[in-house]
Amino acid sequence: MAITTAASRLGVSAFNAAPIELRSNASQADIAQVISAIYRQVLGNDYLLQADRLIGLESLLANRSITVQEFVRGLAKSDLYKSKFFSNSFHTRFTELNYKHFLGRAPYDESEVSYHLDLYQNKGYDADIDSYIDSTEYQDSFGDNIVPYYRGFSTQLGQKVVGFPRIFQLYRGFATSDRSQIAGDSSRLIEELARNSASTVIAPSGSNDGFAYLASLKGETSKSSFGGSQAFGSGRLFRIEVAGISKPGYPNVRRVNKAAIVPYEGLSDYIQQVQRRNGKIASITPL
Repeated sequence: MAITTAASRLGVSAFNAAPIELRSNASQADIAQVISAIYRQVLGNDYLLQADRLIGLESLLANRSITVQEFVRGLAKSDLYKSKFFSNSFHTRFTELNYKHFLGRAPYDESEVSYHLDLYQNKGYDADIDSYIDSTEYQDSFGDNIVPYYRGFSTQLGQKVVGFPRIFQLYRGFATSDRSQIAGDSSRLIEELARNSASTVIAPSGSNDGFAYLASLKGETSKSSFGGSQAFGSGRLFRIEVAGISKPGYPNVRRVNKAAIVPYEGLSDYIQQVQRRNGKIASITPL
């Protein structure tokens, strides 16, 4: 059941329309609408330059050589998607956005985020992306040719109620994008996922007469000593053991082993740094 009477007040009326599907008798105009909808959904309503369009994928879809599902997969694995959401974001934020972009909802609990972090670490980026798009949930919700949409605003079988208030933490209005929000690249849900709690519904700014502002994380003072300080984010720390990392300089010296204490929010950044220096993560242990 979609939101009806409260849709306008909550700023989600744009998502009460029928899902967009690539039908067998689609015209070129229909195909163009489908392609535009895929970009808008998967890129989180971010601005797309003409030069950034994936012309090869668009041609394959127009010729019916691939399905909408495969177009979504190709876009998710592209350098364009990586540059917008993977390279500069904490991994928790990246996972939140993947759930939003590919499954149309927010993560339900911390185990979902941990699963994708482990999958990325053990099998790599492509396997992580495939796990969303090849999932039973994706197939049951969108099939081969329905463009993914925000299911989190609707009540449906298999959807946990906690997903409803959480999607509002990820969605801040139809006129904004996932890269332009004031909270930046930080995770929106890490604290409440760790507490297994639900957030209050905060409607997007401009959607009603109520208070809808979410403050920036930058410039905040520490809340308490060590565990709750801004320097350590949520206070959850991990010991990472690294093997085989290269020392800077020439000639390269390999087989350097080291350990580091990293906050949860910085895991993705640190892992990427290690990989750029040809290192291997030996273990990640919560403290």
